[in-house]
Amino acid sequence: MNSVILSAATRILVSLMLVFSLFMLLRGHNEPGGGFIGGLLAATGYALYAIAHGAAAARRALRMDPRMIAMIGLGVALVAGLLAAVAGDAFLTGLWWFAGADGDSKGLPISTVLMFDIGVYLVVIGAVLTFVFALEEGD
Repeated sequence: MNSVILSAATRILVSLMLVFSLFMLLRGHNEPGGGFIGGLLAATGYALYAIAHGAAAARRALRMDPRMIAMIGLGVALVAGLLAAVAGDAFLTGLWWFAGADGDSKGLPISTVLMFDIGVYLVVIGAVLTFVFALEEGD
């Protein structure tokens, strides 16, 4: 598509959508959101970029094959589940670590739940963009 308005607006919209997708990813533990919604928002941003600039330009902006992103996400989600099994709990049981914990404060909570959500985020981005790029390129 050769729309000057769409091309100019896409630069701003895509960056806003990607930042908002990360916000939704990190917010999803206590409020609505999470890896699935965040991944859909990120994929929508890249799909908009593909409509405005073409699938080849969107692939260059993504810098990785979407199928590889999906496989990495699947691996991250699997590792999140296996960490609980290694610790002696049931598969996909949430575990928390507190980075920087000292005597008075708990520190920054890091969990396998967040790790699983990041895996889902990457799987959704990879799967949706694989379909979008295939449709855009006419394969």
